[in-house]
Amino acid sequence: MKRAERLHALSEMLRRSGSRGVSSERLATEFEVSVRTIKRDLAALAHGGAPLWSKPGPGGGYGLASGATLPPVTLTPAQAVALLAATSAAPDAPYSDLARSAVHKIIDVLDPATRARADELARRVWVNTPQRNSRAVRSALEEAMAEQRVVRITYTAQNGDITEREVEPVLFASTGGQWYLIGWCRLRDAMRWFTVSRIDRAHVTAIPCAGHSVAEVGEPPEHARPVHGQLPPRP
Repeated sequence: MKRAERLHALSEMLRRSGSRGVSSERLATEFEVSVRTIKRDLAALAHGGAPLWSKPGPGGGYGLASGATLPPVTLTPAQAVALLAATSAAPDAPYSDLARSAVHKIIDVLDPATRARADELARRVWVNTPQRNSRAVRSALEEAMAEQRVVRITYTAQNGDITEREVEPVLFASTGGQWYLIGWCRLRDAMRWFTVSRIDRAHVTAIPCAGHSVAEVGEPPEHARPVHGQLPPRP
């Protein structure tokens, strides 16, 4: 996860902790960095004007002063729960951490009556999701895609063979209940589909992608469509 994204996710976690706060040790575990790094991040947030507070001693920690960061949002309880269900049921989706953060930001500024009804309805929706990749792997893949840089991965094939690959990411795809990273494999000199759950390690390099296009991937699976096509038209 890039530092800017981590700072945003960190501020959201602090805000959701409310008056309880959260310890630097828990934050370090959540973001898979050192406590020293978390404290540098907290200092950066404070320097940028974030209303941080800290509580020393056992049971203490850090928090963010309450205050809406969004204008009033009008959602029905069912719409709110639909957002929660969608993000909870797709933990392996690209940028899912940022999606959950955005949803919680929206839920937090609902009026109290709608929030209470949404909370009640949410108890009636269960999801059972598979074990996710580590945050570090997913964050590296997301960063490589967004920045269009080569990502170095350790990949375990279905037959158990383990290889090191340098991949130029072209797109993420979901089909058959699996997420795939599709990109130009520099080892095979060809476009390849990599099952995300089989990527054991990932490291973003400084090497820019050569510009391979989505059209080079070939025909998409039946009924596949880009998420851009699901966005509502601009008013």
